[in-house]
Amino acid sequence: MLVVAKDGSGDFSNISNALAWIQENQEKSERVIFIRSGIYEERVEIRTPYLTLIGENAETTKITGHLYAKMPMEDIGKLGTFRTYTVFVDTHDFTACNLTFENTAGTGDHLGQAVALYADGDRLLFENCKLLGCTDTLFTGPLPPYELKKFGFTGPKQFAERINGRQHYRNCYIEGDVDFIFGSATAYFEQCEIHSKNRNKPVNSYNTAASTAEGQAYGYVFERCSFTGECPEQTAYLGRPWRNFAKTVILHSYLGKHICEEGWHNWDKKEAEQTVFYAEYENYGPGYRPDKRPAWVHMLTKDEAEHYTREKVLGEG
Repeated sequence: MLVVAKDGSGDFSNISNALAWIQENQEKSERVIFIRSGIYEERVEIRTPYLTLIGENAETTKITGHLYAKMPMEDIGKLGTFRTYTVFVDTHDFTACNLTFENTAGTGDHLGQAVALYADGDRLLFENCKLLGCTDTLFTGPLPPYELKKFGFTGPKQFAERINGRQHYRNCYIEGDVDFIFGSATAYFEQCEIHSKNRNKPVNSYNTAASTAEGQAYGYVFERCSFTGECPEQTAYLGRPWRNFAKTVILHSYLGKHICEEGWHNWDKKEAEQTVFYAEYENYGPGYRPDKRPAWVHMLTKDEAEHYTREKVLGEG
């Protein structure tokens, strides 16, 4: 196991150098990196499979950046969403525990999107982690098949094959405001806190913006999660469709009073109501108003809910 410590007491003083060593010495590496407490101001890119990052404590072990989408760039005029990441995971069989991933750029009203974690791969596990940001905090790749605006997908996976990966977030804290969990992956969120930040707007938050591919069995599934918020009552939505086949299912979860009684938004795309799959089952709390949900939102039966276990969604067992 390699040790990273800012004070120089480990094998490396930054994460990127430890990753580079593993990349160069894969045949003789355990591929486990222990990161001691500290604030690591670096842009981390992970492309090595079967790798595990373990932080000393999520509260004290933080990887932080501050890039934002409207940052001026010579090539396309701006940085763009998918080059703003603090941490980029582009591999399979990767695990992160006890870490904070953060983008401190601030609200997207003037700066645009600012990704803390760009995760694209299969069998990814994030456990006891914190994901901090505002707009577009967590991107669960792959990208949708095509961009709707020129240069919309400029970034490291712009021309890559779109491969659906399975991602598991367990006991994590994820915060943001607009579309702060977005993307096309099959992602299972288990016992996580999903926290909406306040923008002082009539609508303060859209928790999710799935872009599930047409025909894909699963998109986002939230099991025994807690949807909390610091914004006023009824000013946040559970989700809206980035693409028209978005799938998001929430089960056995607490919904706070900040959640709008209609729960879900169609992104002003009436046609999406016929193709999205938004569903709930046995949620609770002041934001759970099944009688107020639109007709195109599904209230699952017990038999239907059994299709959304972790084992079935992630193909385990």
